[in-house]
Amino acid sequence: MKALTKTDLNLPGQVSVYHGKVRDVYNINDDLMVMVATDRISAFDVILPKGIPFKGQVLNQIAASFLDATSDIVPNWKLATPDPMVTVGLKAEGFRVEMIIRGYLTGSAWRDYKNGCREICGVKLPEGMRENERFPEPIITPTTKAEEGHDENISKEEIIAQGIVDKDDYETMEKYTRALFQRGTEIAAQKGLILVDTKYEFGKRDGKVILIDEIHTPDSSRYFYAEGYEEKFQAGEPQRQLSKEFVRQWLIEHNFMNQPGQVMPEITDEYAQSVADRYIELYEHIVGEKFVPAETEGDIAARIEKNVSEWLTSRKA
Repeated sequence: MKALTKTDLNLPGQVSVYHGKVRDVYNINDDLMVMVATDRISAFDVILPKGIPFKGQVLNQIAASFLDATSDIVPNWKLATPDPMVTVGLKAEGFRVEMIIRGYLTGSAWRDYKNGCREICGVKLPEGMRENERFPEPIITPTTKAEEGHDENISKEEIIAQGIVDKDDYETMEKYTRALFQRGTEIAAQKGLILVDTKYEFGKRDGKVILIDEIHTPDSSRYFYAEGYEEKFQAGEPQRQLSKEFVRQWLIEHNFMNQPGQVMPEITDEYAQSVADRYIELYEHIVGEKFVPAETEGDIAARIEKNVSEWLTSRKA
């Protein structure tokens, strides 16, 4: 099974390229962005040494599906998906915060809560909550976007006071975040899932706030299975979930959380394939369609370059 872990495309009108943790983003004429969802996988702010077959396709197609399903309530950057691993869209000036919204107390928020924390990003948390318990209302816990290393929690008040985002734009992002989470929650419920928490990124183009990047994917979101949620919660048992959390848990079990002195465990072909299978299962649950793997016989990067170049050329024609 082939995995695409790096790209070095040569596209019409290409100005620059940014290689992120899992995506490669090509700037076309300072007007469009070509976002390639590679098969790289990251956890604890480090890229794992082996790619996961079809992961990029899964993420790209889930995100594209949700961008289309929410475009009536929030304007977004997407124009087209000329390849199963690529979305092309409008270039925007990204805000330096990520809007994280949580419907349930789990993950890092639970770890902090368990250690006595009763406030996240300026949001007060009720006493006596338990792991995986639903919040009375979803809470927004933004983080700063770090160029390197860990993103840092920050409050709405600090974001505005420090001039990271002005008040009007922040309140627009907050309104959009709640609307997107509500829509995502409704779509997940139709598929027998609970959208637990997620993150959104926004940018500004022509003076307007728009949604950018991926949404509601397993890399940016956490889902629980609705069936059995209540029973497991009451019994204090771990929830069945569809998210990248299972990769983090596997790393924790192998004594890796990217702390000093820790060594990344070996990612075998068998483990990489098991992760691929989980991503495909996730796609089929979230999108509600059978996953159709893209052609991987030849050079995947060459296929992408051809498909994207043809789309860009036809758009100019």
